[in-house]
Amino acid sequence: MIIRFCMHYELLNNHFLKNVDLTPGELETITQSFKVEKVARGEYLLRKGEICSMEGYVVEGCLKVFVIDEKGDEKILYFAASDWWVMEIDSFANQTPSDLYIQAIKDSTLLLISRNDKEQLYQQIPKVERLFRIMSQKAVAAWQRRLVHNHTMNAEARYHHFITTYPEIAGMVTNKLIASYLGITQEFLSVIRKRRT
Repeated sequence: MIIRFCMHYELLNNHFLKNVDLTPGELETITQSFKVEKVARGEYLLRKGEICSMEGYVVEGCLKVFVIDEKGDEKILYFAASDWWVMEIDSFANQTPSDLYIQAIKDSTLLLISRNDKEQLYQQIPKVERLFRIMSQKAVAAWQRRLVHNHTMNAEARYHHFITTYPEIAGMVTNKLIASYLGITQEFLSVIRKRRT
């Protein structure tokens, strides 16, 4: 077997090897289950009401995962840039209509795996289930940290945490998107940014 060493798969392979030991043959089997998907800026990977059938690993670019409130305003749950995973976990796991939108905010390249292919990998390579369990635990821990910060930090502290923890994403997204992510207005974000200069 020849491992896919193109840039897309090399990044994914390195990501996997950070979490679990895999043989070259296992890596090849896993990566064969992923397909390359280009998503242009503004294009949706998922819309509310659709069923999420794919889990995506972001190779390059950036996407936003968000809901739209009763006023029609976007509320961004998270951004997914290079070396991040993106999906609607409830819809993906339970095959129910999504409550979320996933949209590219930059031209993006992803590696996508279907729910069926992921289940087949669990059967073929038992280590894959452990691999995705570890990654799921890390994702849940990140969500928990975000909730804690939202409940214990003021807006200025949350902004500082965002730009220091995710400088690459902060450099890619607009102030409007950052304000939506932080749950504040653009005007208040401008006030915060002025205080910091």
